[in-house]
Amino acid sequence: MPDQETLERAREDAREGKSPSTQAGEFVREEMHHVREGKHGAKSAKQVVAIGLSKARRAGVKLGTPKGRASTKQKAAQDTRAAKKRTGKKSSKRSRATTNALKREPRSAASHRAVSRQTKSAAARRGKQNRRKAAMKAVQTRKRAA
Repeated sequence: MPDQETLERAREDAREGKSPSTQAGEFVREEMHHVREGKHGAKSAKQVVAIGLSKARRAGVKLGTPKGRASTKQKAAQDTRAAKKRTGKKSSKRSRATTNALKREPRSAASHRAVSRQTKSAAARRGKQNRRKAAMKAVQTRKRAA
């Protein structure tokens, strides 16, 4: 369950008309902090981001379907459905197993170096036009916020 503070920041972003990915960024940020403070670990920076996005979807952030494997798409769809349900008791055994598995992972996944490497590789995959479009959109939202 995400912190109340994170949920509030994400809701504030939604009220300000920011994109779903910006709202989800709050959850990813929270997850990065969890790994850095030693709450649990992760195999890679990519996994930390994935956990954050999963939490965001479950909190009701309207993120699109990810590109990639069918299993990833299914997990995203499952998270989106879970946001609508809001019922059912969590399996304590499964939750504990997941937490214990993550605790065995290294903490270096959220280091500045690992996150920087992940960001650069993700940006490179997007292509020049896509990055330009995102930058132009950022300029527009910055003007509106001021």
